[in-house]
Amino acid sequence: MTIVGIDDTDSRTRGMCTTYAAALLADRIRETGGHVERVLLVRLNPAVEYKTRGNAALAVHCDLPAERAFDLATALVDEHAARTDERTNPGVVVADDDLGARPEWVQSVSRRAVRELLDPEPDVQEPLAAAGYRHRGWGNGRGLVGAVAALGAWEGFREGAPAEWPTDWTYECITYRERDRWGTDRAVDPDSVFAVADEYYPDIWDTVDRGEGEAVCVPNTPGPVLHGIRGDDPDIAREAARAIESEAVERRELFVTNQGTDMHLRDAAPEAVVDGRAYRVTGEVVDAPETREGGHVFVTLGFPEREREEPLPCVAFEPTKRFRDRVRALRAGDRVTVCGEVTDGALKLEKFAVRGLNDIELVTPDCPDCGRSMKSAGRAAGYRCRDCKTSADGKVERTVERDLEPGWYEVPPCARRHIAKPLVRGGFDGSTHPER
Repeated sequence: MTIVGIDDTDSRTRGMCTTYAAALLADRIRETGGHVERVLLVRLNPAVEYKTRGNAALAVHCDLPAERAFDLATALVDEHAARTDERTNPGVVVADDDLGARPEWVQSVSRRAVRELLDPEPDVQEPLAAAGYRHRGWGNGRGLVGAVAALGAWEGFREGAPAEWPTDWTYECITYRERDRWGTDRAVDPDSVFAVADEYYPDIWDTVDRGEGEAVCVPNTPGPVLHGIRGDDPDIAREAARAIESEAVERRELFVTNQGTDMHLRDAAPEAVVDGRAYRVTGEVVDAPETREGGHVFVTLGFPEREREEPLPCVAFEPTKRFRDRVRALRAGDRVTVCGEVTDGALKLEKFAVRGLNDIELVTPDCPDCGRSMKSAGRAAGYRCRDCKTSADGKVERTVERDLEPGWYEVPPCARRHIAKPLVRGGFDGSTHPER
């Protein structure tokens, strides 16, 4: 088996899509008489500065000789990559399925690229050349990082991975537009998208956002993707994709992917949290959430029992929409587990779990005789009712009605990262409150 890793053929502004490059490569391999075992779509660390929207790298597993597959892949990049964009720096790497001269290194790059920030030259480009892998980089060669990560992902996400590493794969059936329609408005019937989402849920997920009335499987970028159906069953993903009514279709490809797995998250002690990585962290809400300019909601976690002395700011940005109401419903003393990427010292919330609710508040006591609120009797003198002459030593506890329940809450589909695991997929350590 030959594996072709490919990355960074697209542009944020000029279209193209590396999934499309991989779909084209798979078809060209088939046209030459080769067999394609699978096409892998690997979502890497979402905190990478240079990524396009989804930070995807691709791998095609086939039975062509490695040299022939390499020639097909490099010719395709020359023909289709958005190389007029200076930020587009494609990479292609090819190896047999034994992963060549340094298989452990390739697998480690696959895992690290999902959770860390790699330095392209010392971490990837130099060892790649020294080990003699077939490879080619365009521009500054940054795409070689993703290409190596995709090359080793199939084995690397299993062999040598940490015990807590997610091992499940999901699927996405991507439908592509005819080339002359790229950059124009997509003609996809929204009623059919919502009907498909209703019929096949929860086997497919993140197809629509019912709260926002949005078909999230249909992108608004200038590239070739018409729509993408994600799910846990490949046959159902294909069937659902075919059921959507739309403009003419150029091609479809089924991808095996780590989307919807939370593979980017690592469990960490609060004192170990650093920028550029994504975490699960448990702490206690310090004060009331605050809505700031732009509609972003901030909440701060403290860790009284940990070595980390400074609190951790967490933020639900405006695009997370109704999720912000869940964050606003938190109050000081709540114990929560938060998940998300850390940038500039703040954690960008993707989901959180309520572990314990503070449903007690201290209030001024009422007079037991007349029922009116008592008044302060002076500094450190407690409270008294001036009419009835009754007194109390201090404030009393009162149960607070809460709008939250214990369990997991998530951003809606319109704000979900590709790699983030939807609650509907299950496997969480508590009850869940899925968004649809």
